[in-house]
Amino acid sequence: MHRRKLMDGEVYILILPSFGVFSETISTFSSKKLYGYISLVCAAMSIAVLSFTVWLHHFFTMGQSMNVNAAFGVATMLIGIPTGVKIYDWILTMFRGRIRFTVPMLYSMAFIVLFAVGGLTGVLLANPGVDYQVHNTVFLVAHFHNMLIPGLLYGMLAGYNFWFPKAFGFRLEQRWGVVSFACWVSGFLLAFMPLYALGAMGLPRRSDEFFEAAYLPWTIAAAFGAVLLLCAMASLVVQLLVSIKHRERNSVPIGDPWNGRSLEWATPSPPPEYNFGVIPTVGGRDTFMARKLDGTAYDSPRQYEDIVMPRNSMMGVAITVAGSVGGFGLVWHIWWMAAGGLLLAVAAVIARSFVRDIERVVPAAQVRRETERWLEAARAEPPASRDEEMTTANHGLAEATAA
Repeated sequence: MHRRKLMDGEVYILILPSFGVFSETISTFSSKKLYGYISLVCAAMSIAVLSFTVWLHHFFTMGQSMNVNAAFGVATMLIGIPTGVKIYDWILTMFRGRIRFTVPMLYSMAFIVLFAVGGLTGVLLANPGVDYQVHNTVFLVAHFHNMLIPGLLYGMLAGYNFWFPKAFGFRLEQRWGVVSFACWVSGFLLAFMPLYALGAMGLPRRSDEFFEAAYLPWTIAAAFGAVLLLCAMASLVVQLLVSIKHRERNSVPIGDPWNGRSLEWATPSPPPEYNFGVIPTVGGRDTFMARKLDGTAYDSPRQYEDIVMPRNSMMGVAITVAGSVGGFGLVWHIWWMAAGGLLLAVAAVIARSFVRDIERVVPAAQVRRETERWLEAARAEPPASRDEEMTTANHGLAEATAA
């Protein structure tokens, strides 16, 4: 029971970052300003608060009073309202937009459809009567994965394809990205949708074997789905390897391959260690798009200054390793390992406190030289049109257009 409670909290913790990814990708590839920004923020805050009030819907079968079940059932249904607000805001962002069917956008659209299905099954489970029927069956397995795979995994894959060129300076291969997307979506549908039927038929989860013949066709379909999911993971590896091999023809050094709207696209790809040669003035949510439309996105700054940067340190790696060792020891009750990991982490922090030389200065002359070289290249580069966005003609300067 406690494990199910933790799983429920995990869904809300993991899903919120993906919501941010989808907001960025849908707005960018619809060539439109994000619709209902304030309502999206309020919805995210509501989800964060309501998530603390729904956990007992996994305990409907424990025998508590009808009033307790009703209260948590209503709370579970209420959390569907802010989620629905976000779905409608994303749909309205796409409405009358100039949508480009890139890999990140494909994942975003698949998320909207499949996450809505998962949300509807969650509302079903909020009804204590239905929950009694399908409790501890594979119906719950289907629902949980219906939330996490489209919600979390598709969000991370969309972000991976979206920001990869910013981080590494070259685009991922579109063709293999589409192959991977097709395998993820078809594999998910085949692997988990049959579990809804099996759960309604009464198949318990964590079953080693069964003797009901009616279950067999559905489990065979789910097995084919698992094979497709394996192909999806393999195609991700192939996509990365092919992209690395052809990184020169897919390079985007100017840094704006998607006609981006936010300020991370106003830097080279990959960006310098100090990110911006001069801290930009922010005049709104889509500052970079506004600057592109008025023709000032690649103007030279009036003045450059020295930039103070922190020196590199192994502190983060040391604490991560020590924390991992300590956590492993706690999970498996290896107390000497847990204590050793904690002591190593504390020792690393104490050792770091004696280090005084923790900053270094990037001279203004170096910042000017690197920034001006990039700005000159950006001004000389012909912008790539929408039709050329996924071709070798796109060197990181997409045509600035709005819907």
